[in-house]
Amino acid sequence: MFVLNTLAYRLKRGCETMAYPQGPAPALPDRHGGALKVEANKCSDGCQACVPVCPTQAITRPATKPVALDLGRCIFCAACVEVCPPKAITPTGDHRMAVRRREELVLGESGQEQVRLATALDDKLRKLLGRSLRLRQVSAGGCAACEADTNVLGTIGWDLGRFGIQFVASPRHADGLLITGPVSKNMELALQKTYDAVPAPKIVIAVGACAIAGGPFVGHPQIHSGASALLPVDLFIPGCPPHPLTILDGLLRLLGRLENGAYRSTQPGLLSPRPGR
Repeated sequence: MFVLNTLAYRLKRGCETMAYPQGPAPALPDRHGGALKVEANKCSDGCQACVPVCPTQAITRPATKPVALDLGRCIFCAACVEVCPPKAITPTGDHRMAVRRREELVLGESGQEQVRLATALDDKLRKLLGRSLRLRQVSAGGCAACEADTNVLGTIGWDLGRFGIQFVASPRHADGLLITGPVSKNMELALQKTYDAVPAPKIVIAVGACAIAGGPFVGHPQIHSGASALLPVDLFIPGCPPHPLTILDGLLRLLGRLENGAYRSTQPGLLSPRPGR
């Protein structure tokens, strides 16, 4: 009877996996402002109100130059948004932030107001990955916030496996690493050995402000200020921590599943997701 009741309950609940990316993206919570936009042309001459309030030195404004905001260092505390007199720094509410190159996270100074979203891996590497992507997650001194939001992707609501993406226990079974944390000196050797154990060709994904640039620990002598100090990084996903939607968006873009906001479900050699309802 217990088994029958359980089956009846599951049938009544139906599929609880979200429809995204084939349907609309779920709304970010009110407290999550999403990606930031920097309109340097709005800055007043000599104004540096946002510079001293940033806890990670993500904002700089050298003399005679426009303001620059490094989203790789940013922990999205919104202190700069609150103190900026001309509202040159504003939240967009957009969950999409992942980029392929580290310099693409620097906004304002070069005239770039928003991030240029990540492009896909080259065709040869995507063909080698085949129908799936296996990642070994490495917490290199993290606080468990980025790790928790990464784990969320495996729950029934997100069902990361429907895209052919899975986390594995052994680096020898992986196609690449997903790194969180600022890469402490104590984790340096472990991270390097894990990377070496992944068969070539392999990819590296840095998730969160710590893994990209050190986060709140930037400049501390006991950390390496991010994974790129030791390893070649193929995808940077900013946030503190990044929303699961931001992480999923970055992974799908890396695999060429998202183009111009549309999901590509018929790409040769890649799995199509089971639709959510």
